[in-house]
Amino acid sequence: MKDLLRTEDLSPADVELLLDTAADFAKQPLRSTNALANRTVAIYMTKPSTRTRLASETAVAHLGGTPIFIRGDDLQIGRGETIADTAKVISGFASALIIRTYAQADVDELGLHASIPVINALTDADHPTQLLADWLTIREVFGKDVAGRKFTYVGDGNNMAHAWLTMGAIMGAHVVVATPPDKWAPAAIAVATAQAIAAKTGAKIEVLNDPEAAAKDASVLYTDVWMSMGDPEIEREEKLKALSPFAVTPELMSLTAKDGIFLHCLPAHRGEEVSAEVIDGPRSHIWREAYHRRTTIQAILYHLVRGELKGNY
Repeated sequence: MKDLLRTEDLSPADVELLLDTAADFAKQPLRSTNALANRTVAIYMTKPSTRTRLASETAVAHLGGTPIFIRGDDLQIGRGETIADTAKVISGFASALIIRTYAQADVDELGLHASIPVINALTDADHPTQLLADWLTIREVFGKDVAGRKFTYVGDGNNMAHAWLTMGAIMGAHVVVATPPDKWAPAAIAVATAQAIAAKTGAKIEVLNDPEAAAKDASVLYTDVWMSMGDPEIEREEKLKALSPFAVTPELMSLTAKDGIFLHCLPAHRGEEVSAEVIDGPRSHIWREAYHRRTTIQAILYHLVRGELKGNY
């Protein structure tokens, strides 16, 4: 496995390896400072970022490498140079490329033409690095045995909903996504991908339109912002109205399991997708989750550069 382009690329064994290594990096961040010694990692972001940028640059530094941050308008790709040519040039200078952008097709093309590992740090369709941080947080709270537990996402059927379904399927878990029907439901292809993986792992996949049924007895209640980067502003009023029943309020949180926790990939809009009482309350684990963006990206870089991930092929 050369690249991590999509969540579905990972096998269950890959995820276990990455989570184990990330847990080690959480305890000893500087245990592998020679892994990228005298090497560079390009970090190309056409979308603004707080956690992903900080996590990526810190992860590279903790592995002994030098991060090179590149904004969307810093490359000639904005003036007509092809993605293929860009991938080949970056491959000549860096040992890996981390990219955060809009189109999944652009990430796929970079992976096709780059000779170095390409890591998807967010597209409009997927967010594999976030899901690894989420599941490391889940593992810290509940352990490795997820039998009998239910993991629920409520809100917009966006890239996070897609990745939540896929990673839950890989983990063999009972995962639920609850969204409004039709326009803001998860993409059919993402649901089908998760179902196909679940058929192999024994996971249970549910896509609902009822937030209360989804939250009932859940071990995790997860949400994301309702207006993502790139969403048309003209749709704001309509979208917020459709999603308002899916807000994570204290009442919705009270339906979860007694030991249930709240997660959010951040940034958060208190008073929209989540109440301040929930996100800032005792059942919220968002800061540990955010911390694990670094530990998991560090693990991805460590194993991809060493060629130790097998892939779900």
